[in-house]
Amino acid sequence: MSAQRLNQILLVLLVSLTAIWLIVPFSMAILWSLVDPAEPWTADKLVPPVMSFYRWQDMWENSSLQTALVNSYLLAPSAAIAALALAMPTAFALGRIRFPGREVCKILALLPLIVPPFVTSIFFTSMLYQLGLHTWRFGAILFAHAIVFMPYAIRIMTVSFEQVRSDHIDAARDLGASAWARWKVAYLPALKPGIFASLLIVFIQSIEEFALAFIVGSPDFTTIPTLLYGTLGQDFVRPNAAVLSLILVVPNVILMLILERLLKSANPALSSGKG
Repeated sequence: MSAQRLNQILLVLLVSLTAIWLIVPFSMAILWSLVDPAEPWTADKLVPPVMSFYRWQDMWENSSLQTALVNSYLLAPSAAIAALALAMPTAFALGRIRFPGREVCKILALLPLIVPPFVTSIFFTSMLYQLGLHTWRFGAILFAHAIVFMPYAIRIMTVSFEQVRSDHIDAARDLGASAWARWKVAYLPALKPGIFASLLIVFIQSIEEFALAFIVGSPDFTTIPTLLYGTLGQDFVRPNAAVLSLILVVPNVILMLILERLLKSANPALSSGKG
């Protein structure tokens, strides 16, 4: 068997396994979300005997889903913008300034990501109480999300700053461009893919985060993950959990596809042009 034929077989196998890994959970979640309470879905039936949108309507009207949606979709973009703004100076230093130990600093910037979420949440809860920020739940969780997910933005923007071509900056400076003009014509085109990627990744991480939102925000501040995990307790109702899972996952899958398209269509090394 030729190497090319083997590669094709392995590729088909990988794609098939990936499709099964994605399709089966999504299909099960969709089916469970459509189970009508009048007729339970038992193990002897391949599909629910009666399907309806009752669970969706019930969750919308008789739970805190509306509040959770508003909180989550206000918190996530705000955390993404704040994390990006906080990460930019560090990313610029790591990407554009050469100094001893720079590579070590790049690794150290990623270390917070390996700390278990609940450990981080407990630490931030204590710190927020000491700072007196706990009374403003939204602001406290926003601050915590921006700090916790900032390493993602630092890493992505560091790579983006490294791709900015020095000759473009020098050319803009030689032509008398101001600092803002140099940023606009030399930096921004190369940084744009990284900015979008940072915003999307932090957005997705923030909207899926449970521990901080639960420990810091409970019981007054509800997000989609805290509402979802709440349905997994003593009063676990699988169809309701399926509805919340789809509401949480489907937008994130769409955003990840957008992110993949952005990263494929943009080459930071070639996107910067002389103004």
